Amino acid sequence: LFFTRDLGTRLSHLRVLWMTCCGLSDLDGISSCSSVKELYIAYNNISDLSQLLWLDHLEVLDLEGNNIEDIDQMQYLGLCCKLSRLTLEGNLICLKPNAESAEEPDYNYRVEIKKHIPHLEYLDEIPASQT
Repeated sequence: LFFTRDLGTRLSHLRVLWMTCCGLSDLDGISSCSSVKELYIAYNNISDLSQLLWLDHLEVLDLEGNNIEDIDQMQYLGLCCKLSRLTLEGNLICLKPNAESAEEPDYNYRVEIKKHIPHLEYLDEIPASQT
């Protein structure tokens, strides 16, 4: 995704980035936007969050309506130590931990997200402590 890499190298002080409904399928090159504090990438086709771990200043992340289907992707967000607000509704992980598993009646994605990102303050606009 040369577009994101290009943005980061030319706009090194970029703090807020909106790329909602852009048909994004990956985040390659997002690490060049290292100063971003707020990233809005809702309603795309993103499933791999590994590139986000390089965003040291990331505080707000909107991933609503993407293709995140494996709870293990949250490990990358756990490494974003300033991440305090996350929106995930509309992703498969809200229903079950991964694409292969059957829907489990006991599965609570809010509890699972909090395990991966203990410093999270808000999940889907609700205090993360509320499960």
